[in-house]
Amino acid sequence: MSSSCVLFVDDEADFLELYRAVFSRLGIDVRTAESLAQARESVAAGGLDAIVLDIRLGDESGLSFLKELKASPARIPVVLSTAYARYQDDVSSWLADGYVIKSSDLTELKSTVQRVLEAAR
Repeated sequence: MSSSCVLFVDDEADFLELYRAVFSRLGIDVRTAESLAQARESVAAGGLDAIVLDIRLGDESGLSFLKELKASPARIPVVLSTAYARYQDDVSSWLADGYVIKSSDLTELKSTVQRVLEAAR
């Protein structure tokens, strides 16, 4: 069985490097995007099993992209990862398959991504 492919979308390069290092060790094929334009390119290229998406991406909104993804026929599971707990109460965030408060301790993010990948199989 081939490894899962997860796209991490975050405008903070340090987090993207952390995600790449940790999730690669779990056998996950990691793709990264620092903008929604790059994320859209990765989605269009195909082969994604899940997306981990930051909500605040500079002037761009991860929640808008989440709505776009959920309206598309691709049906890629999305985990929101944000430093802001207040977005949990935003109805738009309820479209996500998981919601994690961003931290340097990736225990919760790892278990959420693994749960989403298993549910999608």
